[in-house]
Amino acid sequence: MMSDPLNELFRLIRECNGISSKERLTTIVSKTFCLTKDRSVYYCADFAIRFSESKSEEFNSTVLALSRLKKYDELPFIVCFFTPNENFCFIANSTFLEKLSHSSQELREDNIRGSFNGTDIVKQFEGIENNYENIRRLFTIHEGINFEDNLRRIVEATDNISPSGTRFNINDSVRTIILNAPKRAIHFTESPDFDILKAELDNKVIKYENEILLAATSIKTAKVRGDVIEYLIAGEDESLRESLIEAIQSRTSLPAFKIDHSLGDYQRRFDNFDTETDVKTKIMIRNSNPKGYNLDKILKFLSNERSVFMLYFVGIDLENTVDTVLISIFQENLIDTRRIVRHWAGRNSRGVLQFDGRIINALIKNPNYQIIELNAHNFLQEIIDL
Repeated sequence: MMSDPLNELFRLIRECNGISSKERLTTIVSKTFCLTKDRSVYYCADFAIRFSESKSEEFNSTVLALSRLKKYDELPFIVCFFTPNENFCFIANSTFLEKLSHSSQELREDNIRGSFNGTDIVKQFEGIENNYENIRRLFTIHEGINFEDNLRRIVEATDNISPSGTRFNINDSVRTIILNAPKRAIHFTESPDFDILKAELDNKVIKYENEILLAATSIKTAKVRGDVIEYLIAGEDESLRESLIEAIQSRTSLPAFKIDHSLGDYQRRFDNFDTETDVKTKIMIRNSNPKGYNLDKILKFLSNERSVFMLYFVGIDLENTVDTVLISIFQENLIDTRRIVRHWAGRNSRGVLQFDGRIINALIKNPNYQIIELNAHNFLQEIIDL
């Protein structure tokens, strides 16, 4: 049994360095992994791959239409460039595209037109080289970023249009309120209000636990799975929730629904605090790095002197058990392992924070609520200054 299909794939491709033709390389790889051919893309349950030929290491040939990439963006999408002496592999999911080289003037977020070249694939992402050794690591980053977010950035970069994001401007008085947010978070987590909020969310999970487990095992697309589970817990439209439950239980098509991707999923006002809580689903066996929050949106929210922002992680494991943890965004382990992703967030944005999946797994199994005020203060100062 293969320990990691990607490692086996790359080992085979490297063994074929200097092979006589791209066609022969394609045949060997396709037969070894029992790949299905879909026009120029070959795929299986573990990855999709496009073979391309290049006379040099400039890789300037056309690879694929962006609309076709969308179909495979949930899998590691590998581009293998055959050259006379060596074969090169890059991950080319939408997160790792700078722009489109061949685009229509009609390219919009609601009208995907155009193709990308090998030169449009970033060869380094946030300091990580895009090569054989790092492709699995890069894919875990990509899993936390959905295609629609990447599309917005690609459209901006390709058409050279004005950025659509909104950068939150901060004056001295607002800065003071924001930098007091860690102190507010500490007071909240030590108050009875924290226990009330945790109980409310836990009761939702208990009520819909069977449906959550069914959704976790039957919905293959990570984004749809997360949206459905998060709506079961925090959604406001009861009729839509019932329609989702019916579809999950009968294993039929899900009703069309759109998540309001505002900052938090669950809002709760207390006497001394205005809280928003972001609900995040974590399949415990997957080493994915979930997308956290937009930095400009969090700064704007924290400019309210009553504001407290919390994270509610729902962990689902192989034994079909559900565990939960409610923690502050300033929890020490989250702060220590933060990753700020700016590449794809748009030019008019401070970027987005991404969580380390291993830390989330650890916090779900062994909750730790520690907030070190100085470290949290320094973190806020860092993102304010971006």
